[in-house]
Amino acid sequence: MQAKFKKSYRFAVRAALYITLYTTLLLSVFLYYLNSLEWYYPLLFSVCVFVFSFLIIQYSVERFIYKRVKKIYDDLTLLESVSLAKGPITTDMQTLTQEIDKFARDKKIEIETLKVREAYRKDFLGNVSHELKTPLFTVQGYIETLLDGAMDDKNIRKKYLERASKGIERLGYIINDLDMITKLEVGDLSLNMEVFNIVELVENVFDMLEMKAHKKRITLTFDRDYPEPIMVNADKERIQQVLANLMVNSIKYGSEKGTTEVSIENLIKNKVIVRVTDNGEGIGAEYIPRLFERFFRVDKSGSRKEGGSGLGLAIVKHIIEAHQERIYVESEFGVGSEFSFTLEKIE
Repeated sequence: MQAKFKKSYRFAVRAALYITLYTTLLLSVFLYYLNSLEWYYPLLFSVCVFVFSFLIIQYSVERFIYKRVKKIYDDLTLLESVSLAKGPITTDMQTLTQEIDKFARDKKIEIETLKVREAYRKDFLGNVSHELKTPLFTVQGYIETLLDGAMDDKNIRKKYLERASKGIERLGYIINDLDMITKLEVGDLSLNMEVFNIVELVENVFDMLEMKAHKKRITLTFDRDYPEPIMVNADKERIQQVLANLMVNSIKYGSEKGTTEVSIENLIKNKVIVRVTDNGEGIGAEYIPRLFERFFRVDKSGSRKEGGSGLGLAIVKHIIEAHQERIYVESEFGVGSEFSFTLEKIE
């Protein structure tokens, strides 16, 4: 701090010294010719001139820098004007330059962040609009057809009402998933932590998705027998949702007559890792970094046909991260995919 303090006055000291030497030399010559030169006259005069010059130069330069740089700060709104008044104003231009550079870098980062958020917002709004528009127009089309006279035919009326009902059901899924992911992202969704058997929970999800898997002749299975329970500490309902979303995706994109396999392995002393593996179509390496984005779809046409909100993997990621755990994905196009996540194990 002391070195910086002296450096800030270097300009004023050097300028005052030049003025002092010049005026002292001038006075000495003048007194010499008047034959009244005493040794202490130049010394006293030089001290007075130096102090006076230093104060005048320092004050003038400080006010010069203060007024102009403060105006630049105020005009660019890089720094609130009150912050300049808090510290001493010096002639140290290096420090001043460093401050301006720092605030310029901060503003650049802030602008880049705002650009990314703006692009994300536009992408998100476009995706939401598309996801809501598709089932909404479907429902509207069936209802208008019925109102135009198709309701007189009993068979058509029942078929169209059932299709309209499915469209409304999909709208409900999208809205519920949007509500959940919003709560997860802002931290409003509390977790109900409890100890439960993860093997039993997987079996329950198998039972729940048995009919869906049967339609594509996909087998839901463990990698081996688990005769002993494996107890974990987590929100049972949310972990069931994670498993269901991962298995639904596995069935949706799995090969006909394929397999969806679940394995549970000890990772470290108090952690287990749950793996959901399939031998389906797999995912290209270029798509993996974006898999957990909201509404991101690898195969948009296939995904639309299969239905869903497009938020499943994003919700999975947020639920696992809310447990302070990690989720992983490995996939090879044409071979299959494996999604895995960790949980706290209870001995």
